[in-house]
Amino acid sequence: MTDWLSVASGAAPLIVSIPHAGTIIPDDIAGLRSLELARRDADHHVDRLYAFAAELGATIVHSRISRTVIDLNRDPSGQSLYPGQATTGLCPVSTFDGEPLYTDGAEPDAAEIERRRSVWFEPYHAALGEQIARLRALHPAIVLYDGHSIRSHVPRLFDGELPQFNIGSYDGASCAVALTEAIAADCADDSHVVNGRFKGGWITRRYGDPARGIHAVQMELAIRGYADEVGAWPPPWDAERAVPMQAKLRSILTACLDFAKGQP
Repeated sequence: MTDWLSVASGAAPLIVSIPHAGTIIPDDIAGLRSLELARRDADHHVDRLYAFAAELGATIVHSRISRTVIDLNRDPSGQSLYPGQATTGLCPVSTFDGEPLYTDGAEPDAAEIERRRSVWFEPYHAALGEQIARLRALHPAIVLYDGHSIRSHVPRLFDGELPQFNIGSYDGASCAVALTEAIAADCADDSHVVNGRFKGGWITRRYGDPARGIHAVQMELAIRGYADEVGAWPPPWDAERAVPMQAKLRSILTACLDFAKGQP
C-alpha cells in the first residue's frame, strides 16, 4: 500500500478494481485552473460503496489519485476507446462537460504524460496484473469487476438520463455472456443496459480474456442511486441513502462469485 494505491488481497475468485474514486492531486501537477474543477468528475464514494466486497473474500485494488492527473482506465497509447464520440484522454485536458482543466498553454506535454504514466499508471496496472495472476493460479476462472460511477446527466457524453446500471463487456469480448446476463438479472427491477454508452474501458478490454478464465466486466453506476446529484458538489457521503444500493451491489458481486465458481 502507498499513499495513493491500496491492494486488499482476498482469496475468492473476484477482483474489484476502483480506478476513478480518487481525489488526490499532487503539488507537482501544475497549471490547473481549479482543484475543485479537477476533482469534479471523480467517481465519488465508489470506494465506500464497495468496501463490503472484502467481506465476500474479494480482492480490492483502489487508486486515490485523481483521474485528472492520469486516467487509469484509458489506453496508454492515447487512442480513443470510443472513436467518434466525446470522451476524455489519458491525461484529461477538459472535464466531462468540456470545460478546460488547465490555463492556456499549461496542458501536460509528452514528457509530463510519460512521467505520470511511470509514477501512477504503470504501478496500478502492475498491481492489477499481479492480483489477476495470483487468483488465476488458485481458481479455474476469476471475475475482474471494474467499478465506476458518473452523473446521471452529462449532455456532452450521452443523451437524456443514464440508466442506473450500465454493464459493459466490450460487446461480449471481455467476459462470457452468462456473466453479463447474471448481472443484468439482478438489475431487472431498475433501469439498466448491457453494452450501451459504456461498453467497458481500458481495464475491461485489456484484461478480459474469457478463453483463459479471466472474465472482465465494467459497471458504471448513475450517482443518483446512492447520492444527491443536486446541490453542493461533490455530494457528501450518505451512509443511510447508500444502503439499498450496497444491498444491490452485494447481490451483483455474489452473482459474479457464483459465476466464477461455476466455471469448469
